[in-house]
Amino acid sequence: MTGEAEQQLRAYVEYLRDLGVYNLYRRGDPVFEKAEQEQPVATASAAAHASEQVTVAPVQAPVLTASSMRTIPQPAQPTPATPLTLRASSEPEIPKLISFNDLAPLPEVRHEPAAKSAALEAIREEIGDCTRCPLAYAGRHKIVFADGDPNARLMFVGEGPGADEDAQGLPFVGKAGQLLNNMITAMGLKREQVYIANIVKCRPPANRVPEPVEANTCSQFLLRQIDVVQPQIIVALGSTAATYLLGRKQSLAGLRGIWHSCRGAKLAVTYHPAFLLRDPRQKGEAWKDLQMVMKEMGLKAPGKG
Repeated sequence: MTGEAEQQLRAYVEYLRDLGVYNLYRRGDPVFEKAEQEQPVATASAAAHASEQVTVAPVQAPVLTASSMRTIPQPAQPTPATPLTLRASSEPEIPKLISFNDLAPLPEVRHEPAAKSAALEAIREEIGDCTRCPLAYAGRHKIVFADGDPNARLMFVGEGPGADEDAQGLPFVGKAGQLLNNMITAMGLKREQVYIANIVKCRPPANRVPEPVEANTCSQFLLRQIDVVQPQIIVALGSTAATYLLGRKQSLAGLRGIWHSCRGAKLAVTYHPAFLLRDPRQKGEAWKDLQMVMKEMGLKAPGKG
């Protein structure tokens, strides 16, 4: 087992132990063996209760006579059995995707501009030193809540924090963040004028894609952030953000170039800046997506009348 896989496994073990689940360890695996050694010892009374013998009285079969057999109804003709498709118990169940529009109704009372900053801070305090999902045990250093203007008209939503973000506690501050800053500047805005958040607020190990249990656990807080900020436009950066915001898994090619809806805002989908760093040829396509946003917001690129 690699170091990364062992770290992830330990994270899930610690997470499940916090939930009170202990009896899922396998023998032969050193990680499970160590976790099993740390498992609380059952009390003497519980052990004695478990070892009690349960005696079941035998059931005597009924005696059939010739007269009683005459009254036994003949069985109906068998009908063809419907084939069953069985799923192995070890196969994980894939959670159903639910769009942010369907997760909760829109709030009836909206926050006034002056109250939005305090409302967002209340959400941050509620999150606290979060241990609601396995990411809390996977080497996280800081929770990355969000950054930007609570009254922003434009909101960007990415996938999750990277190493730089995990160290500083702010979203998009590494190389991908520098590119996002350039994209925002090209739109005629400053970073301080937009609001930036992620699907998950803790860094997944080795920057992997967040697991459904992690993304779904964190969604409640991102949804409330969106409801407080009330942006006019949301830009989903990459497939992970688009998948959870819209509640469906679809290629970026099928999602880009058209408007979607999310919590009362218009939503556009484009490439994640980290992907654009790996494939700069797609920067032109991303710029087309941003131009669509600029047109909707009445923005013009710097230097253009």
